[in-house]
Amino acid sequence: MDVYWLEQTESDVPVENDWLCARETVCLAALRIPKRRADWRVGRWTAKRAVAVYLNVPAHPEVLARIEVRPAPSGAPEVLFSNKPAAVTISLSHRNGTAVCAVAPPDVELGCDLELVEPHSGAFISDYFTAEEQALAARAPAADRDRLFALLWSAKESALKELHEGLRVDTRSVIVSLGHVSCDLYGWSPMEVLHSDGRIFHGWWQHADSMVRTLVAAPPPNPPVRLQIPVYVSDTAYVCA
Repeated sequence: MDVYWLEQTESDVPVENDWLCARETVCLAALRIPKRRADWRVGRWTAKRAVAVYLNVPAHPEVLARIEVRPAPSGAPEVLFSNKPAAVTISLSHRNGTAVCAVAPPDVELGCDLELVEPHSGAFISDYFTAEEQALAARAPAADRDRLFALLWSAKESALKELHEGLRVDTRSVIVSLGHVSCDLYGWSPMEVLHSDGRIFHGWWQHADSMVRTLVAAPPPNPPVRLQIPVYVSDTAYVCA
């Protein structure tokens, strides 16, 4: 099964907000902290651009404003197009001024996450990682441990998003198993996440530019496919970036 992937940064987001729908405009106005506003905008922009490409609709502001991304009762993002459920499943994550959106067909269980490689305290590691994961990190070269813990954390986040649980449950209820380093064109490598109830989530991970990216899906996904963003060049013509 193919899953598609788009990554954008704050510099990609227009200054204007005319690409937001009315409810999204109200939601943005309620966010008073600048960082929260910036994170929210880059996440919504990335999701709308990804959905527009996936649904093959123009990325004009008036079209993007017809695409609404809002939280379902579970907290997972859902997409409406012209006030009707869109035939698409998405997962979102943002970190350090960058956002990612994974896109798949409807009824697919999907989770993605983006994490910055950075040091973590011993208390954080003991509170959120299983004994097996801590042992895995202990066997790794010291220079690789920050990346490894970022990867393990990101994979847990992706799996818990697929479950529509997020961080409401114990992160130690899912255990990450890493595969070999892939020769995929974009550097994706396979992984599995085992749930305490016996379920196995299949997915992929990638490390580039000090960031770790992970994705899990059911059915098991192929390596994520990078979405090609159409660039508007005239009233009738588009090219792909």
